[in-house]
Amino acid sequence: MKVAVIGSTGYVGSHLVKELVDRNYDVVAIARHIENIPSSEKVTKLQVDINDNNQLVSALKGVDVVVSAFNAGWTNPNLYEDFTKGALAIQQAVKDAGINRFIVIGGAGSLLIDGNRLVDSPDFPKEIKPGALAAADYLNTIQKEDQLTWTMFSPAIEMNSHAGGTRTGKYRTGLDAPVFDQDGRSRLSVEDLAVAIADEIENKQFLNKRFTAAY
Repeated sequence: MKVAVIGSTGYVGSHLVKELVDRNYDVVAIARHIENIPSSEKVTKLQVDINDNNQLVSALKGVDVVVSAFNAGWTNPNLYEDFTKGALAIQQAVKDAGINRFIVIGGAGSLLIDGNRLVDSPDFPKEIKPGALAAADYLNTIQKEDQLTWTMFSPAIEMNSHAGGTRTGKYRTGLDAPVFDQDGRSRLSVEDLAVAIADEIENKQFLNKRFTAAY
């Protein structure tokens, strides 16, 4: 199976490329700058502007699954607009390339507690709110998609160093609410996030659904 990973040099995308290569997938690694993508006989590196439809469609031709780990940059002053524009461009290019299976890695901000999105809570961190809000609003868009078999993944509330930075291969899944552990925390390492995405590629458990995962 051949999988395209858009945003393959980012924090999430780079770990996903590694997980897929370790599972012997052929990976088309797509990014704005490809110098830092590790060389491998299993990886085809393509420098692509995602807002150039012809370029992106050409890059996606022939893959079985597209995974978008696109991020418009947390310090980007136009983050909301640029994420929304990029996400829509990617979604259209997947359709134009004739690919059916599309997995999007979003944010935790759209997860619901008592029916309310995390991103709408008054204590949500202001520095990441534009990006989190863009990803949360995009969920509403992709839920209307009827041509693709889509999946959107919302990470745990705590990622990165909070989760220990190790690959355990173990996690629990949920749909629209965060998955909490016995300490009341929603945590997952980026390594196990990559495991969850690779498992979804293989197991097809959440077709045309959003899901989340945590310990």
